[in-house]
Amino acid sequence: MSFCRRECTLLVLDRRQKRNLTQHHGKSRCYYYKDLIVRILVQKFGGSSVKDLACMREVLVKVRQGLEQGNKLVVVLSARAGETNRLLALASEWSNAPDPAECDSLVSTGEQVSTALFAMLLKDNGIKARSLLGFQAPIITDDEHGKARISSFDEEHLLELLEEYDVLVMAGFQGVTRDRRITTLGRGGSDTSAVAVAAALGAHCCEIYTDVDGVYTTDPNLCSTARKLDRISYDEMLEMASMGSKVLEIRSVEFAKKYKVPVHVRSTFTNTPGTVLTQEDSKMENVLVSGIAYDKDQALITLCAVPDRPGVSAGIFGPLDQAKITVDMIVQNPSQGGVTDMTFTVSRKDLQKAMAVVEASREKFGAREILYNSNVCKVSVIGVGMRNHSGVASLAFDALYRENINILMISTSEIKISCLIEEKYTELAVRTLHDAFELDKIGA
Repeated sequence: MSFCRRECTLLVLDRRQKRNLTQHHGKSRCYYYKDLIVRILVQKFGGSSVKDLACMREVLVKVRQGLEQGNKLVVVLSARAGETNRLLALASEWSNAPDPAECDSLVSTGEQVSTALFAMLLKDNGIKARSLLGFQAPIITDDEHGKARISSFDEEHLLELLEEYDVLVMAGFQGVTRDRRITTLGRGGSDTSAVAVAAALGAHCCEIYTDVDGVYTTDPNLCSTARKLDRISYDEMLEMASMGSKVLEIRSVEFAKKYKVPVHVRSTFTNTPGTVLTQEDSKMENVLVSGIAYDKDQALITLCAVPDRPGVSAGIFGPLDQAKITVDMIVQNPSQGGVTDMTFTVSRKDLQKAMAVVEASREKFGAREILYNSNVCKVSVIGVGMRNHSGVASLAFDALYRENINILMISTSEIKISCLIEEKYTELAVRTLHDAFELDKIGA
């Protein structure tokens, strides 16, 4: 399947009644099977949910519940907790600079172990199931090893397998290039795999099971008054994911929004409802702010006294783009004497690489000095209600001022205000903003 296709074909699972039906993309797909209407449910379980046999038995309970509701299931699994890190450490032990393609071949075995073990457990419990790896689906990706992007999906093959099996246990996080090299989708890639499968198959829901029971107004480890949200819009979740929230990988949210896949984030270890990602509605707009996010993966670079003339910005940021370094916040100070300071942020993991790039280009744009600071954090106020309400920025800035927290940089979008601050004030800033917008009262 190419993900730009506008329509989906419905498959009739009883071969004796086989016929084709069509419906618009974005709606859930039903199948007729021996006079019963069968829906497809996608469930994804993270590493902590499959770390041992006891946890996998909890997963088995969730799968049984899905089957009892009349669904055919595709269960997407991550590697067991700690396994990917173990394999990466092994690669570093064997090689000073592990080849990215071979590294993908290595780390993808973590998901292979999870899927095979869980398929065995299902079969031993009388459930018709089989395991399925990324190249067997197949999930076709580009050749950017370590952070590949999905380009196409053969959903018809999965539909044929669902005629024979009630549960397909699929390895998350992985795919294959057109020349049959194994790829991985980057950290959190199993979320992306699950939502992509749900989009391709027209699943009525994609359940993301983790060790938390939903999406909170902020990190409950930092703020004891954080509340779980019953619903959150795709746009709000996109901003929270991009600002450092670890609940969902950002590309999975992008897929969910584009293909209108309902996503239910919930805990493997309880039966309580979680948080549903859905399309924005008028009730959501009535809430001024939905959450406070923070991101410590920030580093600040300042180019001092660069010439204030056309082409300098292109000379600075062009080489960074060519080096595949993502630049986030950018501030240019007012010109004084024909020169200005240019300040921007990058991911901490890219700091050394970014410094090397700007140092190599320094003579072209003539910076007097290059400074950096990795002890910074970005704190963000997020909510679709900002589109129709004023005063969010002034309330946020005043709250930080009253706690004597200095704002180093500011960036905004339609539903987000982000402030770069010193990292040591992160916890205080999160609690202060959470209290200022009375997020402890959401759902009360």
